[in-house]
Amino acid sequence: MKLSLASLLTAALSVQGHAIFQKVSINGQDHGQLTGLRAPNTNYPVEDVNSQDIICGQSGHRSSTILNVRAGDRIGTFWGHVIGGAQFPGDPDNPIARSHKGPIQVYLAKVDNAASASHTGLRWFKIWSEGFDVGSKRWGVDTMINNGGWYYFNLPQCIADGQYLMRVELLALHSAGNYRGAQFYQSCAQINVSGGGSFTPSQTVSFPGAYSQNDPGILVNIYGLTGQPDNGGKPYQAPGPAPITC
Repeated sequence: MKLSLASLLTAALSVQGHAIFQKVSINGQDHGQLTGLRAPNTNYPVEDVNSQDIICGQSGHRSSTILNVRAGDRIGTFWGHVIGGAQFPGDPDNPIARSHKGPIQVYLAKVDNAASASHTGLRWFKIWSEGFDVGSKRWGVDTMINNGGWYYFNLPQCIADGQYLMRVELLALHSAGNYRGAQFYQSCAQINVSGGGSFTPSQTVSFPGAYSQNDPGILVNIYGLTGQPDNGGKPYQAPGPAPITC
C-alpha cells in the first residue's frame, strides 16, 4: 500500500516520545481516565509560551466532574504516551521518552465553578516544583517515569477552601538549547478544596505571560561536557515563581 506524505508525517509524529496528563488519584484512589480533567487529545507539545494552549494544553477533552479534595491530601497525576497509557505493547516511550528530561510543576487558580469557568484570564500561584537534583542527577520527569507514570505531591494544608483549576505542567528540555525547543505538556484538573486554611496568594501570574521564551529555565542546554543531561553539574532554575510556603 502506498502512503501519502501527510500520512507518513502523521505516523511519525504519533510515535514520538510525548505524553499526556490524563488521570488523577487522591490519597491512592484512582479516579479514572480523564475524570475531572481538561486534557488535550494530542500528545504533541506546546512550544510557544505566548499561546493560549500553554494554559491547559491544546483543545481536547473537558470533563463535567469536579474532584473533591482536602487540603493536605496526597495527589497523584498519571501520565501516558497516549490516552490510555502505552501506544502499543512494550511501548518504550510510555509514559514518556527517557530523553525528555525536565521539571514537573503544579499551579492553582481560584475559580467560582471549576467545571464551567474559563481557563483564560486567571491568576495562578505555584504550589509544587521538582526540577533537577544536582546530587542524584535526577529530574522531575525521572521521578514520574520511575513511578510508572504517576507523579505525587501533597496539596498544601494552608490552601483556602473553594474551587480551583489545578494546572500540572511537564517541561521537556532535551531540545531546549534551541529557541522554542522546550516542550510543554500540561492538563488542568477541576478540584474543590475543603478542610483548608486561609491562604491568599500575595503574588500571582498569568498564562500566557508567566514565561518568556528566553527564560533561563526554558532556553537552556542541559547537556554537560560528557553529553549527559546533568545540566553541567549546575542547579537548574525552573521557570515561573517559587512555590508558596504555608
